[in-house]
Amino acid sequence: MNLHNLYGLTHTLMNIKSLVFLLLILVTIVSCNSKEDKNGYQEVLYRAVNNKDTAILALNISDKRFFGRYEISYYKVGKDSGDVRGDINGNTLRGDFHYISNGGTWKRVPLALLKKENKLILGNGVVGTYFNLPCFIDGTLNYKDPKFVFEEIKR
Repeated sequence: MNLHNLYGLTHTLMNIKSLVFLLLILVTIVSCNSKEDKNGYQEVLYRAVNNKDTAILALNISDKRFFGRYEISYYKVGKDSGDVRGDINGNTLRGDFHYISNGGTWKRVPLALLKKENKLILGNGVVGTYFNLPCFIDGTLNYKDPKFVFEEIKR
């Protein structure tokens, strides 16, 4: 074996080692990126009706966090459909709704739900941005005259 072939073989082995090392790092990052155990969540399905508009909220809820799907069907107009996620503090669920509006573009809006007597009351307020994320401006969030009051659907 000449020096040129030895160099090529060494170079190939180093590339393979680098690739294996890179794959190990990638696997480690992906496995460590799972934020929390998804088994600690309870699945709950809610529905709300306002006139002829209907909203379905399928949530996975833990003690501190929630995530799930939210769909609002507007009578004879279309629907908004997407994902919700956020934090739970006492009887309040606060996060965001990331959705496609009527099959158009992606939008993100703040979401606030007040849990009261096994119902979720949709909050409303003036929307602003903080670090480029939508949020309710301090002091404007309220649960008076909600667009939707969600009731749990028993399966």
